[in-house]
Amino acid sequence: MFSLAQTLVTNLIVITAAMTALWLVGTARRDVSIVDPFWGTGFVIVAWVAWFMNSPASLRVLTLSSLTTIWGLRLSLFLLWRNRGHGEDRRYAAMRSHYGSRFWWMSLFAVFLLQAAILWFVSFPIQCAAALNSSVPPGWIDAAGITIWGFGLFFETVGDWQLMRFKLNPNNAGRVMDHGLWRYTRHPNYFGDFCVWWGLYLIAAAGGAGVTVFSPLLMSFLLLRVSGVRLLERTIADRRPDYAAYVARTNAFLPGPRKAS
Repeated sequence: MFSLAQTLVTNLIVITAAMTALWLVGTARRDVSIVDPFWGTGFVIVAWVAWFMNSPASLRVLTLSSLTTIWGLRLSLFLLWRNRGHGEDRRYAAMRSHYGSRFWWMSLFAVFLLQAAILWFVSFPIQCAAALNSSVPPGWIDAAGITIWGFGLFFETVGDWQLMRFKLNPNNAGRVMDHGLWRYTRHPNYFGDFCVWWGLYLIAAAGGAGVTVFSPLLMSFLLLRVSGVRLLERTIADRRPDYAAYVARTNAFLPGPRKAS
């Protein structure tokens, strides 16, 4: 068994080393978009490092590691499939143009190490629960957490699948996806992510890690105000003329009935 500090420091070293290695690959390929598919896998690594350091782990810790693995690998595999053959993402291409010859080293800090720090902090509930390794039997809070996690995974997975099917149809070029889950929220994938992390937090809190509430709060803030809804919608109206009407009748984040035009 290791202390919480040892668990946190070890995972910080591991995830920093992994992101640095990924930066070297991205620099050589001139495509830092490879950081996106690694996002989910990074959480899987953190979860199992924490589990290994504090084994034999309780059923709650094993549950957290397993649920994180299902979510993380699903996300990574989906992003790998979605991004194949598309080149560097427009966000990183814009950064590359802005920084010019400095981009190769600026990307280490502004993209890879920044994401490593966020990933490490957001995963505090998983790491803390593993270090505490509470022997308290799972109860209704754990059940609520698993239910919310499952609901979020459903929303995220189905939302991604529906959008990809829509985009694969050439007749939908330039049009706005407003069917399925996208009829009730403009960002079912981000809402699903939101539920996943609050579900994992509840399970961790049931094991004594309630103090890590700032981790899901940070993830919620990022999804709503930074790299999620706000960033995506900054330019989408310019690329899709019908998006303004879609915004007027559809909730931004929380699912709800369609509004009257």
